[in-house]
Amino acid sequence: MVYRIILAVILMVLQVHGTMGGIAYDLGLSRKFPFIGPVKPPNIVFLLADDLGWNDIGYHNDQVKTPTLDRLAAEGVKLENYYVQSLCSPSRGQLLTGRYAATTGLSNVVVGGIPVALPLSETLISQKLKERGYRSHIVGKWHVGCYERAYLPTNRGFDSFYGIQHGRCDYYTHQRCDVVFGVCGLDFWNNTRPDSTKSDTYATDIYVEQAIDIINKHNPSNPLFLYMAFQLPHEPLQVPAEFEGLYDNMPNGKRKTYLAMVSALDAAVANIHQALEDNDMLDNTVIVFSSGMYA
Repeated sequence: MVYRIILAVILMVLQVHGTMGGIAYDLGLSRKFPFIGPVKPPNIVFLLADDLGWNDIGYHNDQVKTPTLDRLAAEGVKLENYYVQSLCSPSRGQLLTGRYAATTGLSNVVVGGIPVALPLSETLISQKLKERGYRSHIVGKWHVGCYERAYLPTNRGFDSFYGIQHGRCDYYTHQRCDVVFGVCGLDFWNNTRPDSTKSDTYATDIYVEQAIDIINKHNPSNPLFLYMAFQLPHEPLQVPAEFEGLYDNMPNGKRKTYLAMVSALDAAVANIHQALEDNDMLDNTVIVFSSGMYA
């Protein structure tokens, strides 16, 4: 499952942080590792797509134009036989805690007006990494509960939050309409304050700008954890025309717009990767790309 990937990263961080040295056992024989001194913990950049299907990426389907993700997959390790929860909030809760939704109690989608959230008794990866000296930031989609301030990202181990608290927001107006009560309003937040200054700007462009700003301003004396929780390619089906143009050979329709959104996601990853490279951070950064699920 997705959460196993990030738990593997945590274990790796906890194991290498500090001095390196110990005993390995092989076929019943032991050998001593050489002492190599302090090891700097790696930066962790977790890129989470929303509703990206197995067949919706270039290295699985040559109809899809995702050159950056294709290259990262070719140069990295592909983990392709795992599952996530079929709903968004439980899937994200598992990712953040490393625990099954049935264990945490967050087993359905969080909707506005209903007092449900990932319990405060659960420890999030952001909190564990903070104990190891990490600076942690979330950009994009939270969607594990916000009905009281205690449940907001900045009260759960993240140093900053920029994005949406729920799901299904309009990419340009940043408004959402609650599916239960039908109430519409702005869901676009800079930490704990609503941000109404960026109307008509594509949400992904704003998220990437925020992520690059975090990377550019990061103090290298502390390791970085950036949880980049994209809305893309989740509905509503909205994308700048330049990405629709990549699929002019397809008839107009939902599939064309959806694939254009996937290409917009790829371009966003490219810009974040470039920012890491520009700041000489790639050599000590673990990049994980995965997909969450519906809602």
